[in-house]
Amino acid sequence: MLGMSVVGAMILSTLVAPFDSSVASAPSEKITLDIKTINGSGCPAGTADASADVAADNTSFTVHYRNFTAKAGGGASALEARKNCQINVLVHVPQGFTYAIAEAEYRGFAHIESGASALEQANYYFTGTAPTARVRHTFPGPFHGVWRASDVTDVAELVFAPCGESRNLNINAELRADAGSSSGSSFIEMDSEHASVDTIYHFAWKTC
Repeated sequence: MLGMSVVGAMILSTLVAPFDSSVASAPSEKITLDIKTINGSGCPAGTADASADVAADNTSFTVHYRNFTAKAGGGASALEARKNCQINVLVHVPQGFTYAIAEAEYRGFAHIESGASALEQANYYFTGTAPTARVRHTFPGPFHGVWRASDVTDVAELVFAPCGESRNLNINAELRADAGSSSGSSFIEMDSEHASVDTIYHFAWKTC
């Protein structure tokens, strides 16, 4: 059912050497984020913000998107049917810790005509490593309302930032809309103007 979370297993790169230490609790020192670049057809300058949005317990951070929308049908152009947004962020990690992205919760709003469909997909990687495989979530029409999708990683498959190195995290999200056999207009969006559609990224922590 589209109102429920769609869970996909992330297939992650193994280029980073495994750690002997066990998964740790979140550090007590406050974590901060610096957005380095925001690029893509779905996030022109000034339309995405992830600064100062780390959870108080350091277990996650939130990205707010605005105007990140893919459209199809109803006169929409081919360029409007596929939108992407890549955010490059530096997570300031306390000494003795490193992190991975354990789960991503995507939420947005969509109107999908009967016969049409929409797709959300994303991948994640640290600068200097290969991108992870994309995790896809497809939403068939008819549908109107808030959609949800989750990317979850098994503990054994987590890819952590190298200990003691400053590596930026890259998050590349994409939305697509396909009119299919429908005659009307369909869209899928991640837009913070709608309530409760923020995207949440959950940390997994390890000691070095």
